[in-house]
Amino acid sequence: MEVCCTFDSPVLDQVLPPVLILEFVFGLVGNLTWRPNMVYLTHLAVADSLLLFCLPFRAHYYWQGKNWQFGDASCRVLLFLLAANRAAGIFFLTAVAVDRYLRIVHPLSRINRMSLSYALWVSLGLWVLIFLATGHLLADEHFFESNNRTQCESFNICMGFNPLSTWHNAFYIIQFFLPTSIVAFCSVRIAWQLRRKAMERRGKIKRAVQFVLAVALIFSTCFLPSTMSCLSVWILKVWYDECSYFEKANVAFYTSVCFTYFNSVLTLNLYFSFPAKFSVCLVSCLISILDLEEFCGIAL
Repeated sequence: MEVCCTFDSPVLDQVLPPVLILEFVFGLVGNLTWRPNMVYLTHLAVADSLLLFCLPFRAHYYWQGKNWQFGDASCRVLLFLLAANRAAGIFFLTAVAVDRYLRIVHPLSRINRMSLSYALWVSLGLWVLIFLATGHLLADEHFFESNNRTQCESFNICMGFNPLSTWHNAFYIIQFFLPTSIVAFCSVRIAWQLRRKAMERRGKIKRAVQFVLAVALIFSTCFLPSTMSCLSVWILKVWYDECSYFEKANVAFYTSVCFTYFNSVLTLNLYFSFPAKFSVCLVSCLISILDLEEFCGIAL
């Protein structure tokens, strides 16, 4: 039988609500002013919009001292949307990085001449994968009664084995490290491709390099802390089976999870601040790599 730990965390109740509200406000402003110019960014904006719907409820939950007051069904939906947003943010950022990599490093690849429907099918496949990986949150109850309060959490520190909980934690970690490796590879290859070409306008090349490196930096900044916190809890469970050993790890994890939501603010502002400058540099790069006649045959 599972024995789950409960913690009174006044620091979380005081700090996280205003942070969540700030994320909601800035994210809402960013989503109201963006202009979609890529399929993957459009789907990223959809995922971020779903997150913005959840943040006020999450802030209210912490304001009430981690006491969920909206019922079982809404708890399941909220936790599913939060998990789906994290996965979507990671997957679609990875898709954008791969798209940039192919267009700059392999400009003559047949994939670059694929129609819009190809990107739509890729996006649909990613959403199906996201649902398969996080849909279990809709099927299982996540209520946890403690001190006359009803906690609504998908991450509970429990002593024992639960297949769904184990999968949830494993996917949380895997979905960071595997895409991060892909994004890092794409970013380094793009930076190298742009730097090694002799071109006249070094300033724009430098901005493009800064762009792809900023993507990798934001990717790691938003998702690395919560991933490492989750991993540390797993490691602690190997050595300890008493709740007292997990109190600090619990605070660290939920704080880092809260800051994960800044991804919805930072990525949209990054991508919709750079596209015009990046496109000019991309065109200049391709023209220098190819003959003008070859360049005209590439579908951008």
